[in-house]
Amino acid sequence: MPVELVETKLQGALPVHLVPRDGLEAAGLAPSTIAWAKANGFSGEAGRTLAVPGESGALAGALFGLGDGEGALALGALSKALPEGDWHFASTPAEPELAAIAIALGAYIFTRYGKKSGKALRFDLPAGVDASRVRRVAEGVFLARDLVNTPTSDMGPDDLEKAVRTLAAAHRAEVSVIKGDELLTRNFPMIHAVGRASVGAPRLIDMIWGREDAPKVTLVGKGVCFDTGGLDIKPSSGMLLMKKDMGGAANVLGLASMIMAAGLNVRLRVLIPAVENSIAGNAFRPGDVLTSRKGITVEIGNTDAEGRLVLGDALALADDEEPQLLVDMATLTGAARVALGPDLPPFYTGDEALASELAASSLAVEDPLWRMPLWRPYDAKLSSKIADINNVTTDGFAGSITAALFLKRFVEKTTGWAHFDIFAWNPADRPHGPAGGEAQGIRALERIISRRFG
Repeated sequence: MPVELVETKLQGALPVHLVPRDGLEAAGLAPSTIAWAKANGFSGEAGRTLAVPGESGALAGALFGLGDGEGALALGALSKALPEGDWHFASTPAEPELAAIAIALGAYIFTRYGKKSGKALRFDLPAGVDASRVRRVAEGVFLARDLVNTPTSDMGPDDLEKAVRTLAAAHRAEVSVIKGDELLTRNFPMIHAVGRASVGAPRLIDMIWGREDAPKVTLVGKGVCFDTGGLDIKPSSGMLLMKKDMGGAANVLGLASMIMAAGLNVRLRVLIPAVENSIAGNAFRPGDVLTSRKGITVEIGNTDAEGRLVLGDALALADDEEPQLLVDMATLTGAARVALGPDLPPFYTGDEALASELAASSLAVEDPLWRMPLWRPYDAKLSSKIADINNVTTDGFAGSITAALFLKRFVEKTTGWAHFDIFAWNPADRPHGPAGGEAQGIRALERIISRRFG
């Protein structure tokens, strides 16, 4: 990881003093440090770091402003703000493990295309923090970020399959792939239809890890490696971030990495329909009717609503096993961003216990999530005059809800199902992560899965 997290006491490590807004006098600081802070206009404002010199003029420590309680992830700013060297918290943070995760996440840099690596920082972990858990959570987040940040020229369906195989090899998981026209013979027609116009053949990637008799946890991730919109082509501005349309796949792989690294008592299955929604003479068309794996016929009202199609076939396969927990993640709708913005992904579930766990875990690990309703009256908006269902509505309302209701039709047996409509992207730098690909929801899910099946 970019920052080295150390469990043993580092000799000579410099202290970071955490200061609430207007809390200098109550922070247990030396009078000279308080005077220095006041001279530099530091009063504990959120996110500000101030280096503190010693009597000889050498660096003696740093102050970090907590503001009015910005949350532990705000401490991720230290990874960029502190000078190189060895550091420790002068006093234990309120959420020590989350503070350590923040330090790790805040140091992330995407270096594949020549970006220089970060500073040489070592940080003493607060007492009692599980260093191995911090590392595996950070590494899972980094995997998701790396995959999303990689452009489609290096992250098409072939490359996404290679990424799955690399992760599987590291944890002795098994991978099988149904590719190209075999998708038709094996009854995955919607995955094939969406991806058939690309030079990179569509495929369903299936990774399995863990004992066969362990509780089943299945993760399904939308792997649309680039989305032109198909024949209902997007404007150029709408394509600029479409390398991230496989963000659902990236996130479930990051979560899978955490689960396998922890050795949890689960039989983990990861299903990724990997496609590129391209334009060619054999592209699927508006007005076409597709017969899904489940037998539901789907009229295509818009080829740019392709994610729900590939997920439908994958969810139908996942549902056959009736796993104890079935999660799908997808960069599915712009409507979710209109409703909740880029930082707060909605989730949908009919499992009240799971909904409560997700709400609690989201708050506990500062991984924002918000429950939205599977509002059954809106199901009628997906009606078709010639097929069982349309893949879009005609009025443009409640787009995230109706997309979730579309997916729900492919999950009939599994009660513990949740759908996450994520953005997978930071539009601007944040303390715990730079602008670019982001993991959303997977730290909250990791906490739930660890507690259920640890």
